[in-house]
Amino acid sequence: MTTKAVEKQLKICGFKRNVDVLVLYLAGQGLRRIPSLSRFHRLRYLWINNNKIQDLTFLIKNYCLTELYLHNNELTDISGALKHLCALQILLLHNNQLNTLGKTVKELKGIISLQTLNLFNNPLAQDPDYRLYVIYSLPSVQLLDRKFTQRERESALHLYNHQRSCVVQSVAFGKRVNTHLGTAVGSNRCTQPARRRMMPSGCEFGNHTNKVPFENPEDAILLRAMTRSLMEFSCVDWNKVATCQERRLGKKAEEPHEKLTVQFR
Repeated sequence: MTTKAVEKQLKICGFKRNVDVLVLYLAGQGLRRIPSLSRFHRLRYLWINNNKIQDLTFLIKNYCLTELYLHNNELTDISGALKHLCALQILLLHNNQLNTLGKTVKELKGIISLQTLNLFNNPLAQDPDYRLYVIYSLPSVQLLDRKFTQRERESALHLYNHQRSCVVQSVAFGKRVNTHLGTAVGSNRCTQPARRRMMPSGCEFGNHTNKVPFENPEDAILLRAMTRSLMEFSCVDWNKVATCQERRLGKKAEEPHEKLTVQFR
């Protein structure tokens, strides 16, 4: 039955060579199993939704798949079946029986091109942290269960990587500074004066007539570094800054903003 279904589709589409098969539609035929599709090594789009499929071993060599429609089947586990599909961009797995969130996400982590993922109406979607865990674990995904928000991305980062979240929220701005390294520029913190070395006469950059060596190699390194552009980066704790709404409602008292400024070359 399953082999006949594949051959029927090949005949309908007029494919005479396996290498020509880029699209295969096997949806809604009551299939419980599908023979290996490895002969279609250029297959890119596969519909096998609305069947009774319970395993995915037939996909073992279809590395070129970019869209895979597996919804409305009887899948309980996808471990070892999809992680090799590195080109996959769209994966629909809703309305199955996937019940282990950790194992499912682990299988999908290697698919770095995955952008659209549906997992709703699976037992694993009942996990209270389901959405945030998937969003954090699969950063390439842009659409999860037909929707996605930037606030969810931020919440996921805050929940599963709090330290990085604090860094992201604190980064404010950076700019080039036309001044010497030893000069403090608008900093609220103390900056240590730069170490300076005297350079032998005739060793200025651009003077190639007098090649007097430095007595200390560190002096040559420091001199070279001092000719680079000085950069200044500043950051503030945005958690202490009232939002526009909080300022309008007077819910958060204004506090003096502490800005940390770092200079380096």
